[in-house]
Amino acid sequence: MSTDIERISAARRGYADLGPRLLGGPPWPLAEDYGTGPEASWGPGEVLAHVEEMLPFWLGEMERVIDGPGPGPTPFGRIADDPVRIGIIGRDRSLPLRVLIDRVDDGFQAWEDRLGTLTDEDRTRMGRHPRLGEMAAGDILERFVIGHAEDHIAQLTEILAARAD
Repeated sequence: MSTDIERISAARRGYADLGPRLLGGPPWPLAEDYGTGPEASWGPGEVLAHVEEMLPFWLGEMERVIDGPGPGPTPFGRIADDPVRIGIIGRDRSLPLRVLIDRVDDGFQAWEDRLGTLTDEDRTRMGRHPRLGEMAAGDILERFVIGHAEDHIAQLTEILAARAD
């Protein structure tokens, strides 16, 4: 458990550390294609809009699994081309980056708060993802939150490096 909290906190710091660099300089253009196809290309607005929407979404999905009615796995989750997910990214990507950065921080704070109360029994509750099949609630955290958030830190770092070239 403490490792999860440490990794969530480290990801939170990672986004906070990137904030001043993302906010400095000229405005970032919005991507022409922010969908899931091979031509899609996300800039900071799209990445941050996605992270700010995914953190509360997956927290809610983990809670759905934990409180599921049983006895079988509780259906949860979505796939990448979910129209609501893409719609939220489309809506929020034009918000000021400082607003998105604050929302990302709020999302990590909610995860930190919840992880402090998560029990071993909570972590073992089973859900069924539409593509990946059965997963424990604790696996949602690694697959859809921590690992995914870390991937987007790397993506933002690459975007900043490309701008510096």
